Amino acid sequence: MKGVILHGGHGTRLRPLTHTGPKQLIPVANKPMSQYVLEDLRNSGIIDIAIILGDIMPEKVKNHYGDGSKFGVNITYICQEKPAGIAQAVGLTEDFIKDSPFVVYLGDNLLKGGISKCVQEFQQRNYDTMILLCEVENPQQFGVAEFDKNENLVKLVEKPKKPPSNYALTGIYFLKPIIFKMIKQLKPSWRGELEITEALQLLIDSGYKVGHRLVEGWWKDTGTIGDIIEANILVLDELKPKIEGAVEDKMCIQGRVSIGKNACIKKGALIRGPAIIGENTTVEGEVYIGPYTSIGNNTRIKKGEIENSIIMDNCTIEINTKIIDSIIGANSEITANQKGPKGHRLIVGENSKIVF
Repeated sequence: MKGVILHGGHGTRLRPLTHTGPKQLIPVANKPMSQYVLEDLRNSGIIDIAIILGDIMPEKVKNHYGDGSKFGVNITYICQEKPAGIAQAVGLTEDFIKDSPFVVYLGDNLLKGGISKCVQEFQQRNYDTMILLCEVENPQQFGVAEFDKNENLVKLVEKPKKPPSNYALTGIYFLKPIIFKMIKQLKPSWRGELEITEALQLLIDSGYKVGHRLVEGWWKDTGTIGDIIEANILVLDELKPKIEGAVEDKMCIQGRVSIGKNACIKKGALIRGPAIIGENTTVEGEVYIGPYTSIGNNTRIKKGEIENSIIMDNCTIEINTKIIDSIIGANSEITANQKGPKGHRLIVGENSKIVF
């Protein structure tokens, strides 16, 4: 079985973070989102993986993953010249897939518990396709499943104004090569894209065996800033404490905290978990790191309070106030010489310098 990770899209709702790289490389709990996907595929026994690259700095993706050997997989890169829908991206993989069953996994989707059970079910029941569904509060923002009175899947609708159910398609699809025949029959939708829901509907209408499964844990589609911060919370909620760096006073740590190699937590600092501190990072004595905060590698927090936020690699922060519900891009510097309101909410792109 093979895997396909979709790594394209413009990420317009995540700007300015996506001005300098693809959204799937934005870290959650100090790990790029698409790395969770790749590791989930690998842990499910899938090691031959294609990554579909978009046009936003694809070299960053190649630099991070290389040939896949350091992650225990084999990676093939396929370029998508412009985003024209999930089905169009899947269609590009036909030569890579050949006759193999495969999993398509959106690179910005996170799934608690992973897909290993789903892989087994797909193979054991000999489905032509299997889709993962999740009950959501806002189904009109997703592809949605419709069932008959016997709970058989009969229809898939993309972003309906009046959803037939609350069960949304996650960005994870188990497929056989017959899907390529269906994709070749598609015409662009009103969005100008080839819709995967329409390709799956053709399978249903043609009598192919299309199964479905409800996700057992949480599923997170990280399309907005708020989604990413929430995903960070969900992942950190399952954090296992681990201290690999230096902590000058054990009173500096409360709760479940992970400290990376060669990091240093100075006496007088307070880190309240769940929180993660990256490698080679220094947290000075006048700093409070609150719950649900991720601090990246090679970062220095000199002064201030940070809570429910993501601070990426190579940042410097020295403030007299508090940062909350924020994402700070890599290689950024935040300085505050004056006391401001109770807290600042900041979305800062890479290589930025802010003084207030």
